[in-house]
Amino acid sequence: MQTLVTGANGHLGYNLVVALRDAGHRVRAGVRSLGDRRKTVRLKALARVELVEAELGRPDQLRAAMDGVDVVFHAAAVYDYVTPGRGQEILDASVKGADAALRAAADARVRKVVLTSSVVTLPFTAPGAPPSDERHWTTDLRVPYIRAKTEGERVAWRVAGELGLNLVTVLPGAILGPGFVRNTPSIDVIEAMSMGALRLGAPDMNYPLVDVRDVVAAHVLAAEQDCEGRFAAINDTQPSFRAMLETMHAIDPKIPLPMMRIPRFLTRTLPLVDRLNHAMLGTPQSLTSELAASLDGKVWNVSNRRARETLGWRPSITMEKSLRDTLETLRANRNGQG
Repeated sequence: MQTLVTGANGHLGYNLVVALRDAGHRVRAGVRSLGDRRKTVRLKALARVELVEAELGRPDQLRAAMDGVDVVFHAAAVYDYVTPGRGQEILDASVKGADAALRAAADARVRKVVLTSSVVTLPFTAPGAPPSDERHWTTDLRVPYIRAKTEGERVAWRVAGELGLNLVTVLPGAILGPGFVRNTPSIDVIEAMSMGALRLGAPDMNYPLVDVRDVVAAHVLAAEQDCEGRFAAINDTQPSFRAMLETMHAIDPKIPLPMMRIPRFLTRTLPLVDRLNHAMLGTPQSLTSELAASLDGKVWNVSNRRARETLGWRPSITMEKSLRDTLETLRANRNGQG
């Protein structure tokens, strides 16, 4: 199978390139610019991987990158929750990027497109309510990243229907695990926790984590099987922050346990705590007032049943292993070993 991975330098993209190559597939790794050494050095070191420019704003370049390709994995995105003023950039990358990738794929007669979406396109639920699944779409679009992923996936489905493309979308949770050189917002949460951001108290909230190796497996299964539609790739349960910290403390006793539980009704105060931790401890920021408002009185509760039953996918990496490998990679990157 000849494949193209857009966003090949990212956390998911890089792991996907390596897994496809190791499975015997022919892989093109798409990046914006071959001249950007910081983003291409790891990819250039991989044997049996063809590195190509696949700038989503260059239809001719994107179409050339897809020449002779059977399956396109469209993983390119701008993943940012907290940087002010990036809303339009995040939206354009998702919406215009999906439109460009699918139109180029149709022109190149690609057999299938597997697009990376996100569980943030699904609604948060009230505590105790049935889980969200792929039939549902969020209507709370006040967070720029959530709006971008939701509108981007909707555009992809519209274009796929218009052009008769075989499209599958994979909706990962917060991706942890090895293989990153720069933090994503999901990794920022873990780094902040490891630095003591929740020392005084852990919020009464949960986190929709999944390991990058399991997300890669979902993408490969979606490509190889005769299937269509949306597939949530997320662990069977979404752990509390307290449970995650207890696991992290067992891995590294230097990581402090929270002194108390922060009740759910104080969710809207958490961005202030986040900013104070950033100022005082130097922790990465990971929570905005818009995201806190969206989560107020809600939980992450997502079913992976469709991926299990249709793809035969199973999350195989335990939370302990995923957190351990994430912490080890953070440590290696800080020491210049990543």
